[in-house]
Amino acid sequence: MPLVRGHGRLTGERRVEVTGTDGTVRVLPARLAVVLATGTEPVLPPVEGLDRIGVWTNRQATTAAAVPERLVVIGGGVVACEMATAWSSLGSSVTLLVRDQALLTGWEPCAGEEVVRGLTALGVTIRFGVSATRVARDGTTRAVTVETDDGAALVCDEVLVAVGRRPRTADLGLEAVGLPAGDWLPADDTCRVTAHAGDWLYAVGDVNHRAPLTHMAKYQARACAAAISERAAGRPADTGGGQAWSAEADRFAVPQAVFTHPEIASVGLTERAAREAGLAVRAVEYRIDDVAGAALYADDYRGHAKLVVDEARGVVVGCTLTGPMATELIHTATVAIVGEVPLTRLRHAVPAFPTVSEVWLRLLEAYGL
Repeated sequence: MPLVRGHGRLTGERRVEVTGTDGTVRVLPARLAVVLATGTEPVLPPVEGLDRIGVWTNRQATTAAAVPERLVVIGGGVVACEMATAWSSLGSSVTLLVRDQALLTGWEPCAGEEVVRGLTALGVTIRFGVSATRVARDGTTRAVTVETDDGAALVCDEVLVAVGRRPRTADLGLEAVGLPAGDWLPADDTCRVTAHAGDWLYAVGDVNHRAPLTHMAKYQARACAAAISERAAGRPADTGGGQAWSAEADRFAVPQAVFTHPEIASVGLTERAAREAGLAVRAVEYRIDDVAGAALYADDYRGHAKLVVDEARGVVVGCTLTGPMATELIHTATVAIVGEVPLTRLRHAVPAFPTVSEVWLRLLEAYGL
């Protein structure tokens, strides 16, 4: 089937209606399945005037043609930290307004602490426990005033909002197949929509809320395609066991890379999440800058590593790294977690000397192996 451009909406079982830019309507029947991959869009917090100033979201922040002299970023998550890093590095005077008392609250504490240190060194002003209450843009100077709940008033040139996202499902015709418009589309490991009784509707990527990251969306797409093909051949496509049609890694081995200064990366569970899941875990930590290869890689290298081990099975279930190359080093932990490699075997994976990868040897030594 050729590529069809336009706005698509479900109109019934295996039926998609597409309205083209010229207003023509075309109905596309699906023989096997319909896959929804519409992604997400930014959420704007309930701040008076925010919808009238031409606020930046991640899209404007990554396509702007000029560097604002002063930028206020609302948020304390991944997008907020990355954009604060980028625009500060380009010369903007950046102020970060963070409602919580830490950055990256879903990560290991060491990650947020290192990013605070890095942003501060870049000259970013971070204000914790503060929320914007009102914004207004001057019609003449185009400057924006941001009022906060602690009584302050910040003047800037642009405001970037990075406080969360919602699914782009409001106008997909979900009601035509018995699903509420505007909701997430939870899916099983084959990406089949679980709230729908049929076996033909699938959701891939951020819209299913499983692991909202580009690389995981591509992983899900491969699994989804394999599942559709398997079922078309009359086979059940049961999940589990590492089958090609099962995006099971979404549940326990999602790697994340954050391009701040320093870089941070993680995969699997944090120590807190593992304990909340009922696992008996032990965590070990090591300064990456104490590894011989770190000094060869960069002057004044600074980095931290934390490993979370399931004591009952003797396998790694989580890892967090900070510092130069953290986003590359994390894949070793991903392989260890997905492969459920026992630590007694992992200790025989000898890292070359002198490399930053020797941190794995040091972590296992810290564990007692």
